[in-house]
Amino acid sequence: MNGTTNKKIEDLRIALIHDHLAQDGGAEKVLKAFAEIFPKATIYTLLYEKDNVKNFSGHQIKTSIIQRLPGGVKYYQWYMPLMPLAVEFFDLTKYDLVLSDASAFAKGVITPTETLHICYCHTPTRYLWDYTHQYINELKYNKYFKKVISLVLSRIRVWDRAAADRVDIFIANSKTVQKRIKKYYRRNSTVIYPPVEVDKFYISEKQDDYFLIGGRLSPYKRVDIVIKAFKKLGLKLKIFGDGVDIKRLREIAGNSKNIEFLGRVSDKEKQELYSRCLAFLNPQDEDFGITAVEAMASGRPVIAYRRGGATETVAEGVSGMFFDKQSVEDIVKIIYRFDASNFDPHLIRDHAKKFSLDRFKKEVKHFIQKEYNNFLNI
Repeated sequence: MNGTTNKKIEDLRIALIHDHLAQDGGAEKVLKAFAEIFPKATIYTLLYEKDNVKNFSGHQIKTSIIQRLPGGVKYYQWYMPLMPLAVEFFDLTKYDLVLSDASAFAKGVITPTETLHICYCHTPTRYLWDYTHQYINELKYNKYFKKVISLVLSRIRVWDRAAADRVDIFIANSKTVQKRIKKYYRRNSTVIYPPVEVDKFYISEKQDDYFLIGGRLSPYKRVDIVIKAFKKLGLKLKIFGDGVDIKRLREIAGNSKNIEFLGRVSDKEKQELYSRCLAFLNPQDEDFGITAVEAMASGRPVIAYRRGGATETVAEGVSGMFFDKQSVEDIVKIIYRFDASNFDPHLIRDHAKKFSLDRFKKEVKHFIQKEYNNFLNI
């Protein structure tokens, strides 16, 4: 393409690519924002569980062959070896712009020379790279089956590295992820923090006497050490959400009357839980951590592990506190030090507004317009 050409992104034929629409989480909030920016875009995803994901009913959604395989939706993890092939089957020849929203396979789509592929990367696939050994160790299978899984992951890792080379431009969801993209994919990227719907959250006039933790309950979230700490402390802990780790976490909690599992909660219930808690706990090494920002948007301080995205979202002494080791002892110590009266809810909420949905949409539109114009003028 020669000469100077400009084209408004609103006039482009756009495809949005997502790993899988199986549950609502941070990645799905990003996809929802993309779908609002580009309402005419077609969404491609490996599978779509309508009962679990409610925000995309008005959009055209195209799924892969995995959707039609036996158990492909409910037990999609078993089809991981087929996912690279499934995502490559998507025919994207008619699009000007492909925007992938990826923490795993979505970035591996094949696009024509005339199509710009921008990947919003939540992280280089963690169970293939920095999280591999922990992922294998946490699987509840015998050592022989774990060996087979290791071999499968090794093959997918080779594909994942090649898939990263198909992306024209990377956006990282945090500086933490930017470093991982550079290390594992050897690619530069631009940081645009994910969107948080801060306007949905509010400051409560009065706090209750409980601490809060929640979200998608997976082993890496380290809710287990928080439960063990609160069993020692005897203070009230409320846990919202569901996930693969729920059974183990309930067993750890045992009959502790100060620890309450709330299960999945509505948006309204979650907003009230955030606004009335003493503090929100973030014990995991997260790529970004939307729940921590939601808590801050409610004017509540966050007690976080000093690693990953929390170091970019929590302002120490202003919107929260940090502990340095993922251990029961460190959590107990920092809870003893914590005093809610040291934090101003309005200052905390002002800090959280830096991560708003409006800010995200403006940054994304500006970035894509600039990069697409550059692409046209090469």
